[in-house]
Amino acid sequence: MAKNAVKAKTKDEVKEDNSFQAGDLAVYPAHGVGRIESIENKDVGGSKQDFYIMKIIENNMVIMIPTKNVSSVGLRGVIKKKEIRKVYKVMQTKNENPIDGQTWNRRYREYMDKIRTGSIYDVAEVFRDLYLLKFTKNLSFGERKLLDTTKGLLLRELCIAKDKDEDQIMAEIESLFPGKN
Repeated sequence: MAKNAVKAKTKDEVKEDNSFQAGDLAVYPAHGVGRIESIENKDVGGSKQDFYIMKIIENNMVIMIPTKNVSSVGLRGVIKKKEIRKVYKVMQTKNENPIDGQTWNRRYREYMDKIRTGSIYDVAEVFRDLYLLKFTKNLSFGERKLLDTTKGLLLRELCIAKDKDEDQIMAEIESLFPGKN
């Protein structure tokens, strides 16, 4: 099915060897784009481990990620410019599973699970669903926060991938939803 093909992680989205160098930009699930500041060897529980020291661009939060756990935590490289078309396609695709009948807290849990995957395609789906849902019903406080979170995650990564500012990217995103602005 086309939807699954779009959601599949591409070679551009995930570094082949899951290795990063100091100065590389990477995406940490639910936190967004950060820069690998350094790679440090630390003694943890009597054994030496290598850690990526990553600073999230949005809020300067510092995260230590064991280099051997990169895959399990979902750390990945920023998508390439050529992948943006697929992200936009996800946002334009109609949701096959209507969410209108679900309670807000069930929707919230499902959305959080998608955001935690780290996939920009899952984040785009959550953004699309909440962006469109706000036109048919009042979003709960949690859903409004999630809409803001997904918008921020998308904007920051797409701005870096396209080398454009947030206003330009937001205009492109809004153009994907004709009649909803």
